[in-house]
Amino acid sequence: MSATDVVKRVMVGRPLRNEQLPDTLLPKWLALPVFASDPLSSVAYATEEIVLVLGLGGAAYLADAKWVSVVIAALLAIVVVSYRQTCHAYPNGGGAFTVSLDNFGPTAALTAASALLVDYVMTVAVSVVAGVVAITSAAPSLGRHAVLISVGAVVLLMLANLRGVKESGRAFAVPTYAFVSLTFLMLVVAGFKAASGNLPDASTATEQLHQTARVGGIYTLSLFLRAFASGCTALTGVEAISNGVPAFRKPKSRNAANTLAIMGVLSLAMFGGITVLALHVHAHAEPSGNPSVISQLAVGVFGSHTALFYAYQAATAGILVLAANTAFNGFPVLSSILAQQRYLPRQLHNRGDKLVFSNGILLLGGFAIALIVGFDANIDRLIQLYIIGVFTSFTLSQAGMVRHWNRLIHDASARDRRRIHVARAVNSVGATATAIVLLIVVYTKVTHGAWLAIVAMVVLFTLMKRIRRHYDSVSRELDAPLDLEQVLPSRNHAIVLVSRVHLPTMRAIAYARATRPSVLEAVTVRVDAADTNALEGAWGERGIGVPLTILDSPYREVTRPVVDYVRRIRRSSPRDVVTVFIPEYVVGRWWEQLLHNQSALRLKARLLFESGVMVTSVPWQLRSTAEVQHAS
Repeated sequence: MSATDVVKRVMVGRPLRNEQLPDTLLPKWLALPVFASDPLSSVAYATEEIVLVLGLGGAAYLADAKWVSVVIAALLAIVVVSYRQTCHAYPNGGGAFTVSLDNFGPTAALTAASALLVDYVMTVAVSVVAGVVAITSAAPSLGRHAVLISVGAVVLLMLANLRGVKESGRAFAVPTYAFVSLTFLMLVVAGFKAASGNLPDASTATEQLHQTARVGGIYTLSLFLRAFASGCTALTGVEAISNGVPAFRKPKSRNAANTLAIMGVLSLAMFGGITVLALHVHAHAEPSGNPSVISQLAVGVFGSHTALFYAYQAATAGILVLAANTAFNGFPVLSSILAQQRYLPRQLHNRGDKLVFSNGILLLGGFAIALIVGFDANIDRLIQLYIIGVFTSFTLSQAGMVRHWNRLIHDASARDRRRIHVARAVNSVGATATAIVLLIVVYTKVTHGAWLAIVAMVVLFTLMKRIRRHYDSVSRELDAPLDLEQVLPSRNHAIVLVSRVHLPTMRAIAYARATRPSVLEAVTVRVDAADTNALEGAWGERGIGVPLTILDSPYREVTRPVVDYVRRIRRSSPRDVVTVFIPEYVVGRWWEQLLHNQSALRLKARLLFESGVMVTSVPWQLRSTAEVQHAS
């Protein structure tokens, strides 16, 4: 086993066989932290975003956060119920892309897909940076290392997911369930303290809020809309379960829908509780994000230097970072489906050693790291790019479901029609609500940087269209009807490239003879006169019986004279095929590869573009190959 294989086994583990794919399917208790960590964690900063925006209008507007939260909670409930129906209607996964493709066609489907892919990258960046903010809230001295810590967290998430869905799920279950449990514990303890009058105000309650936004009339409405749009981060990740239905144990659709319902109940309860508590203790949101609102709540309820406070901060940081795992499961699956439909490179459809879509995981991690570094791990700047993609996919998915029910209702029985009417009504409400929210989000966030997300969606949409156009063009070209006689060459002109008379050269000549070509010749390039003269003398002494052609090279090149010579043969006999045999060394160590075969690689790269030319590598295994194989 090579050093590379050893490192790979340590990082990823032993590979799994295709037959073991059913063993990787998830039960509900494990699927919840895998697919729902993002929406569950969003409650940690959704309230903060609402309070932060309303605070721009002055302290008087903070009380209205409860009404904004009520509308967001209602919207969350509508979306959860709507996506439960998607799980049943489209059990093969793909979420908004599959629904849109089935009901609206490729343009709408690619719009949904580009929105989701951009959103998944944003989810990783925002979740990880938000988790790092929770860490730096408890340990401010680490603030200057926020970018490095964030990048390290993304790398760890990549490695965990490359080890397999189940393995990553088990690793992420503890922080997820710890955060949920400690959040409810905090709310219960806060309730008892509030009832007894022992619940202190937040540390920021005495800070003066200075009005920095215009209010009154249309400006007040704009402020509320902006707060609503920011708070809608609580809905991110809801669609991930519908994308990943195939990852659930049977019955897949029912288990996915039930997991979605559990996630919805937990998210609504925590979001509502945290908002009520934040308003009760008069917590203000700091523009820097430090201290975060949720850490202020934990200090007031558990105490600033207690084990429960540090445990809660650790759990909050853990689930915020691990919320990115929702994207690490959604992005590779969606990119695999897109690759299968020929909208993305086919490599993204391939499963890795652990039966996960490894290329998609690596691609997502790379994009997220670039975003974190580019925005200096600033949560306030990153959050502005968020959720436009979410609600674009929400709207298309729900509108697609309405059309899905319209198609089914005509052929349904009377009993099924009643059920379809209810389902269509739910999806109609969901489509209308999410479309309105999308307009609000675009209106309030575009001027604050969200235009970058829209540009990314447009670029990705165009790129996927062009990739599909390329694959279709290649298919048409390769599948065109062609008579076998048209591709049958009249003769095979074989050329063996030689530099010395040694064992690799003799094997290449022997193999070329075995193919029984019409013409066989050896070709060398005169780069060094002394070497060429020595070769010519050895060639005659050995009596090889194959004519040796010497090509002049006044500029000491090898590739160009050979290519020009092959072209001359093709011009003189266009129906002949020219087969170029290239002796190559096979070495056992990576650094040896740098010392051999460089001319052969360049030559092969050029000859591949020549019509009617075949290139055959004739390998010669050096001793180091056997040594390395024996050691492994």
